[in-house]
Amino acid sequence: MFSARVSGSVQGVGFRAWVRTVATLLGLDGHVRNLPNGSIEVVAFGHQDALDKLLSQLKNGPPEATVEAVTVERSAAEITLLSDPPGFHIRF
Repeated sequence: MFSARVSGSVQGVGFRAWVRTVATLLGLDGHVRNLPNGSIEVVAFGHQDALDKLLSQLKNGPPEATVEAVTVERSAAEITLLSDPPGFHIRF
């Protein structure tokens, strides 16, 4: 489980839809959403190898994005309180 904040040129470039696609292909649950400061939050649950792959992908992002930083924001214990229904969702 992790929660990450992705900063850079990541809003308005299809980043959330890209994250949902990648996370779904990896079999992860969770959500992605825009934050008011221009960054994106990704909360993901699943097998550790799939989480590691998603985190690695977040560092590059889709071709239209420019990722400046990816930081893990919360511990696993805190993330448990934020669980979503099964699947990976875009939150608005």
